[in-house]
Amino acid sequence: MPVAKKSGEDLRETLRLPLGERIELAAYDARATPGFADGKQAALTDTARMGGRLAGLQERLWAAGTAGDRRRVLLVLQGMDTSGKGGTVKHVIGQFNPAGCRIQAFKAPSEEERAHDFLWRVRRALPGPGEIGIFDRSHYEDVLIARVRHLAPPAEIGSRYGLINDFERELAEDGVTLVKCFLHISHDEQKRRLLRRLDRPDKHWKFDPTDIAERALWPAYQEAYELALEHCAAAHAPWYLVPADRKWYRNWAISRLLLEHLTALGPRYPKGAFDVAACREQLLRQA
Repeated sequence: MPVAKKSGEDLRETLRLPLGERIELAAYDARATPGFADGKQAALTDTARMGGRLAGLQERLWAAGTAGDRRRVLLVLQGMDTSGKGGTVKHVIGQFNPAGCRIQAFKAPSEEERAHDFLWRVRRALPGPGEIGIFDRSHYEDVLIARVRHLAPPAEIGSRYGLINDFERELAEDGVTLVKCFLHISHDEQKRRLLRRLDRPDKHWKFDPTDIAERALWPAYQEAYELALEHCAAAHAPWYLVPADRKWYRNWAISRLLLEHLTALGPRYPKGAFDVAACREQLLRQA
């Protein structure tokens, strides 16, 4: 289980789930704040401070993409209902330039999507060179809800783990940096958040009575997640477990993870393919 460390340490190491080991979600505290020990207000301040740095790195990545750099980032957000996937998009991704982002929320597949293999719709939503893609749910739904709700035969579900691994290896080899985050919320906190949605008329649009039935399947979903986190993780596509009971920590942690990955990529503005001095002189001569 991740242990809280001093602020400033590499959060990728702190939150990365171990490879090749069994994952037991019950062993992870959803209210923990690994990697940050300074409290809510300090986290809010640090998150705001990171916003400018993230925006600058995103712009450089986008600019490099226009000059042939194929690198891009794909943030995958998975978690139980109310874990904060949409909130992460709002509070973290909202700081980016929309021109360089591609956000996709995956719902139940359409009739057209069901006519193809389960990765077809995912491939169509991938970020292009220089972009940051954000998946609110993802291809993992096909080994999560599909498993829990028996939407496909067990053998087919089992084969999808390997197909996902092949797919993610293909992405990594093509210049995609995968940042897969499991937003880990507790059973009690989910209940509190669902009740708040019922208590606030302005949140009713986010509530669906089927959420209650899905909540009753909590143990099955936890098992499905554990299997996905175990079977679909590699050095080029690890899973990061982000405790999500504290929204301020969730936003800070994902901001920090993105900052660390983008800093490691080190995107640079491309050099202009023209004579800067000559163009400047030409402009100065104009009336």
